[in-house]
Amino acid sequence: MPLSLKQSKRPWQLLLLAGALAIPTLAIAQPASKPVPKVAVNVHTELTGLNHPWSLAFLPDNQGALITERSGNLRLWQPGKPLSAAITGVPAVWLEAQAGLWDVRLAPDFAKSRRVYLSFAAKDDKGEPHAELGYGTLSADGLHLENFKTIFVEQPALESGINLGGRLVFDPNGNILMSLGDNNQRIQAQQLDSLRGKVIRLTPEGGIPADNPFVKLKGARPEIFTYGNRNPQALAYNPWTKDLWETEHGPRGGDEVNILAAGKNYGWPVATFGIDYSGMPIPEAKGSHLPGMEDPVYYWRISPAVSGMAFYNNSKFPQWQNSLFVGALKETTLIQLDVKDKKVMGENRMLEGLGLRIREVQVGPDGYLYVLTDESNGKLLKISPK
Repeated sequence: MPLSLKQSKRPWQLLLLAGALAIPTLAIAQPASKPVPKVAVNVHTELTGLNHPWSLAFLPDNQGALITERSGNLRLWQPGKPLSAAITGVPAVWLEAQAGLWDVRLAPDFAKSRRVYLSFAAKDDKGEPHAELGYGTLSADGLHLENFKTIFVEQPALESGINLGGRLVFDPNGNILMSLGDNNQRIQAQQLDSLRGKVIRLTPEGGIPADNPFVKLKGARPEIFTYGNRNPQALAYNPWTKDLWETEHGPRGGDEVNILAAGKNYGWPVATFGIDYSGMPIPEAKGSHLPGMEDPVYYWRISPAVSGMAFYNNSKFPQWQNSLFVGALKETTLIQLDVKDKKVMGENRMLEGLGLRIREVQVGPDGYLYVLTDESNGKLLKISPK
């Protein structure tokens, strides 16, 4: 039985299982999943009234945090103070389905440069939408983003506002990685001349790092770091192994946690644990495991709709050490995964029954967990063990 398969008598889940069983599967090398001991938690509401908040980045020296709203606003939150008005200087976004303003990340040298990176969807002069990446300089008072510069525009134009990715992370060398979903153009995730269904890697100014895996391959896009990624929802470096981890939306079932390595193929859409939304197998799928394609380190046969994630590496709460926290949109929970080296040993569910679509998870400088809920009246919650 695959990891985290839940028993259910709901008709759509039975259909999912029936469709999934129509795809041949091979066992992959994973430890048996077992529940992580549940820990009662305190939940404190820090903010309400956010318009579909998407991302959270803590500023140094207790200056608060920047929060993106998918509608296009970037806000400054400082504990004990009112939420700021929309920070000026943020580019206009294309708001459609999952498109809008996505991730906010601080440059590794932010203390000196004050540089803030944003990923977003925007329309060009022809009215065509694209996934974009850029940066600006945050003013001393935190209320203005100055001299914003776009450094990457995905080509060609987006087909729709779904499966867009949009997550950012800096690697140890200061290069920036950005996730790009397949935009429902499934087979393009396997094509190296397309940026659909990829994680790309750029220099801080938008150039191509010389050691990108496909720089010298004729016909391949040199930005590509990994491919075969359906809709990556989070990127984070494991603080203990230094590997790059990713959460990824499957179709109907098949959400994944992957360890990403340069030049590797993560299978979509020919290798998947999910099925189509119609209940039929994915047309291009040939199994759950194929030679030359990377297996997930963890997956769910029934999708929780994974989102942001954060490794817990703080001495504040020792009982959370070696944990990876993953938000869940559809199943409205916070998932705690027990991580050992490059394996997931088990999971626990938190915040169940509250109906909260968890979009973002971060560990604050104070050691508490902070999550954003993806709602028209979105919340910022601070979480700690009781």
